[in-house]
Amino acid sequence: VPTSRPAAVAPSVVVPSAVAATAAEDERPATLPSREKTADGSVSLGQQVMWNGKKSIVRYIGNVKFAAGEWVGLEVTDGKGVHDGNVLGVPYFECPAGKGVFAQSAQLSSSAVVPTSRPAAVAPSV
Repeated sequence: VPTSRPAAVAPSVVVPSAVAATAAEDERPATLPSREKTADGSVSLGQQVMWNGKKSIVRYIGNVKFAAGEWVGLEVTDGKGVHDGNVLGVPYFECPAGKGVFAQSAQLSSSAVVPTSRPAAVAPSV
């Protein structure tokens, strides 16, 4: 009398969503390290600046592979940029697609509101 064995069944594997998300993130290339400030100290990482009349946030400071010198990577918050922080396959910083640009520090101005005149001196009360 022949005996039959049940067919082998592969165990099911459930990957928690948190683990799956981490695996997807691990597949993205890491961004290059950034300097904290420009060489002249005029621009800092995370600083809000104006570039071509557009409010932007500094996301990268350093050398790039597409041009010589120090460049500042920006996330344009008020308008459109060009890329997502990745240029010619090099991930300099992360931002939404179409919001990233690179500029030199001389092209930037601070977006902080600076008073144009000082308030008048107040005479002491008697």
